[in-house]
Amino acid sequence: MIRLENVSKLFAGIARPAVDSLDLSVPEGRTCVLIGPSGCGKTTTMRMVNRLIEPSSGRIIVEGEDVTQADPVLLRRRIGYVIQQVGLFPHMTIAENVATVPKLLGWPAEKIKSRSEEMLALVGLEPAQFLSRYPRHLSGGQRQRVGVARALAADPPVMLMDEPFGAVDPVVRGRLQEEFVAILRRLKKTVIFVTHDIDEAIRMGDIVAIMKDGRLVQYDTPDRLLAAPADAFVADFVGADAALRRLSLVSAADAVEEGAPQVSDLRLPASANLRNVLSALLTEGRDGATIVDGDSRPLGRITLAAIRARSAGRPAES
Repeated sequence: MIRLENVSKLFAGIARPAVDSLDLSVPEGRTCVLIGPSGCGKTTTMRMVNRLIEPSSGRIIVEGEDVTQADPVLLRRRIGYVIQQVGLFPHMTIAENVATVPKLLGWPAEKIKSRSEEMLALVGLEPAQFLSRYPRHLSGGQRQRVGVARALAADPPVMLMDEPFGAVDPVVRGRLQEEFVAILRRLKKTVIFVTHDIDEAIRMGDIVAIMKDGRLVQYDTPDRLLAAPADAFVADFVGADAALRRLSLVSAADAVEEGAPQVSDLRLPASANLRNVLSALLTEGRDGATIVDGDSRPLGRITLAAIRARSAGRPAES
């Protein structure tokens, strides 16, 4: 869906390229997270895709088209864009904000109204309650939801997300990340997502691209990135607790083992990940947890020993 071929960006007065001969492909329906230290070129790379920044050389292919040859205004109307500070128009209602691109595309009023209601509901905001409000009436998390709804309104196949949850408090940020991962995968959007937070990268990405000095250092699934860092730079970047981060990639539902519930077990939801389960067991001083579905029916057990064995990369002892 998105392919960068030998793309470079050189800014006037700066000797080192911001992006240096970058090759990168993002499969359709996947989220690729760009991450790296400040100045590594991740945001420049993303902004070249919709030509907010013009590449100095190379080709950028989106849906089979070389976008460096396209009309940049028309290009941006078919690529959703979400930024950290949201960028809602303060003088417009939420309905008007969400309708921005559909109006530019000439959609009929009834279709725009229906789509705006659909998008707000999708991001967890009640249309009847929010459509007539203004951005100043919303919390930071609510404004971020509206920003995503606006980016999705014209049903773009590609979305660019530039540290979209960076300005939201940590508790709200974790919930938004989980919700939007589910939304983007359900809608099968192709996403380039920029962050400086490795935990966010692991949570949001199907693929993670670690950059340094404008170049790609490692491009891998979150699990492979954590299990087999390409070099010392990547190992240092993902941190010493990579084993714990790998546990966050496994849902409790996928890790249960057969066994009758024990009286001493914690009862934890199937939506939890193994890192959540480990934290709960250690906090409560328990040796095992019974994992339950949405109707509180037991699915199986997870023991502390099994989690420790998995984090060490070996099977649990019988």
